[in-house]
Formats: sequence, structure tokens, C-alpha cells
Amino acid sequence: MSYVNEIKYQKDQLAIEYLPAVKSMAFRLKERLPSFIEYSDLVSIGTEELVKLARRYDETQNDSFWGYAKKRVYGSMLDYLRSLDVMSRNGRKLVKTIDSIVEQYMAKHNEEPSNIYLSEKLEISIEKIREARRASDIYTVLPISDHIDFADSSVNILEQIETDDLLLKVGDVLETLSERERLIIQLYYFEELNLKEISAILNITESRISQIHKAVIRRVKELIKE
Repeated sequence: MSYVNEIKYQKDQLAIEYLPAVKSMAFRLKERLPSFIEYSDLVSIGTEELVKLARRYDETQNDSFWGYAKKRVYGSMLDYLRSLDVMSRNGRKLVKTIDSIVEQYMAKHNEEPSNIYLSEKLEISIEKIREARRASDIYTVLPISDHIDFADSSVNILEQIETDDLLLKVGDVLETLSERERLIIQLYYFEELNLKEISAILNITESRISQIHKAVIRRVKELIKE
């Protein structure tokens, strides 16, 4: 085996060594996603990125390969989810409208409305309702910064706010939330728990947690826009 092939073999073996970590990462992310997103697709995307990173990894620059690769592998999975979110501006407005109706309905009936109810209330097809709710479920797992990219605004807020300032503003907004709301954001985004796990901790339904989460994100967007 030539020297070049030997190096390539060693780097591919490095990727294979961390493949279980990629599968574990994909599994945890899959738990937070709607059922139509395939676990195997997440693993495939993550593995492809892992191999690329292994082949260009320089151990003299980074002590830990997984420390170097982890964030990039996870980012590749999020990029894949972003690619599935192809809704138009009108579609995003529909998601916002649906979320508002669902929140009001749950406050009154303590359960989510059916797609039939939403279809009749908004006078649009059930398929459009399903499409909008699927997109909403995907969008929910993306980082908070993704939620502040105001697709329904004529001004790109992220272009006007430096990253550090943005994080400070998000922190200020979170301070205005109730203890339960802050805990949900903490568990969901930073501890990366799924709705079922958060439900067990807080003893409230998964649907209610989902709606609180979406309401908090809307508040973050509105206050930062102001």
C-alpha cells in the first residue's frame, strides 16, 4: 500500500471509529422531529460529513477529532432539515396563523384541534394544513438564531445585529419569561431533550409544551424586532 493510500485508510478508520457517535446524535435529533423524517437520512448526511472531516483532519491543529467534528456533523444534519423547509412567505404566514389558532384552542379545550377543524376554520385544504404543520415541526428543532431570520419582514434583522449583540438580546428576552417557559427553552435547546422527556419532567402534555415553546419563540422574534 502506498503512503498516500495508507494515510487515506487511517483517516477512513478514524471516521469509522466515531460512526456510533454520529448514529447516537442522529437518534437524539430524530426523537425531536416529525415521523416522516427518516433516521437513516440523518445518519447518511452525518456520516458523509464525518468522512470529509476525517480526511482533512490535522491532529497537530486539534487534539480531539470528535471535538473538532461534532459541531460540524450536527450542523450538516441541521442544514439538511433547512433544505426541507421550502415554504414560501405566504406559507410561513400560514404556519404562524395555525400556531395562533392552536394556542387559543388549547387554552380553551386543553387539547390540540384536528386538521379538519383547522381546514374548515381557515377554508383551505387539509393537505395544506398538514404541509404547514410538518414544516412547523421541522423548524422547531433549529437553533434559536434560525427563528430570528424574519422571512416575513422586509428587513433582515440578522444583518443589522452583530452575533454577540444578538445573543445578549436573546438573553434579555429570556429573562422576561416565566420560570416554566425558561426551563422549557433550556431543556429543549441546551439539554436537547425531546417533548416526551420534558413532559415527564414538568408533568404537562407534549402538545402544551410544543405550544408554549412556539409562543416563546414568537415573543423572542417580536421583542428583538422592536
